[in-house]
Amino acid sequence: MFVRFALLALLALSPVHAQAPAPTPAVAPAVVHVAIETSEGPLVLALEKERAPVTTANFLRYVDEKRLDGIVFYRAMKMAPGSGLIQGGVRDPERLLPPIANEPTTQTGLSHVDGAISMARHAPGSATADFFIIVGDAMTGLDANPAQPGDNLGFAVFGRVVDGMDVVRRILDAPTSATEGEGVMRGQMIADPVRIISARRADPSPR
Repeated sequence: MFVRFALLALLALSPVHAQAPAPTPAVAPAVVHVAIETSEGPLVLALEKERAPVTTANFLRYVDEKRLDGIVFYRAMKMAPGSGLIQGGVRDPERLLPPIANEPTTQTGLSHVDGAISMARHAPGSATADFFIIVGDAMTGLDANPAQPGDNLGFAVFGRVVDGMDVVRRILDAPTSATEGEGVMRGQMIADPVRIISARRADPSPR
């Protein structure tokens, strides 16, 4: 009996350890989905409206104003089997909106990995409507790199393909012209460009 009372006394004197709260689950950044119908099949994009707000808003304006309807994927840059990028954009100057500020990957935390969609540009801050989609994981050299000299801001990733990478790979494998294209793009122009029939928001939520 004494042992029992002594044990109860020790338990009464022992501090109560509260159970540690469960860790809060990480919340994924919000995205906006865009469905693109091409002559090779459908794609679905998830655009990073929180991490790349400027670039995503620009692309969505082109979508909402139907400025991407009827444009083409005109470039297929093949780096290695199953690796490279495809590029599309607005060729009609009257469809172009003003250039946007560059959102480097060092700011957004995004990267040029398989399925990433990014903006084409010349100087930083010159991107308008041309965009490209990455195939394979060998293109992270397009990310911003402050250790490099000169223009080291890279290109602005603003989303990824979440459905339809088979279509992207078909476009990358499309025959290209040996003579068309200027500078580094020579030999990368798709002989029969792939048409974008329509691009529409796929989210049911309001804008």
